[in-house]
Amino acid sequence: MFKTVLFPIDQSRETREAADVVTNVVKKYGSRLILLSVVEEAPPDAPSADDPMVSPEVVAKLLENAQSLFSGQGIQSETLERKGKPAFTICDVADEIGADLIIMGCRGLGLTEEGADDSVTTRVINLSPCPVLIVP
Repeated sequence: MFKTVLFPIDQSRETREAADVVTNVVKKYGSRLILLSVVEEAPPDAPSADDPMVSPEVVAKLLENAQSLFSGQGIQSETLERKGKPAFTICDVADEIGADLIIMGCRGLGLTEEGADDSVTTRVINLSPCPVLIVP
């Protein structure tokens, strides 16, 4: 049913919590697991120290750690690192790899009027070429 699962990761607690669901789905369906991390392009006036996801080194280490986590549970995974805006990049990659499912954690953004348009999760749900499983 879910031959290819895309798991976008960042350094959030929600991503770590979603990893358990990813493990269960991938093991149940024998899915191919693709780990994706997006290096965000920092605005020219913003210091890069404010957001660790703008550092390619931090993102590479994050992917390596995630791959080790899944490997320790007997799950082979592939890693992808891309540059761009997270929501659009996640959906582009899902389309590119023929993902059957995207699993991602929810940070709770979008629960208020101010956060609704800023949520990566909301944008992915609206733009995704495949089903999206959001782990609260």
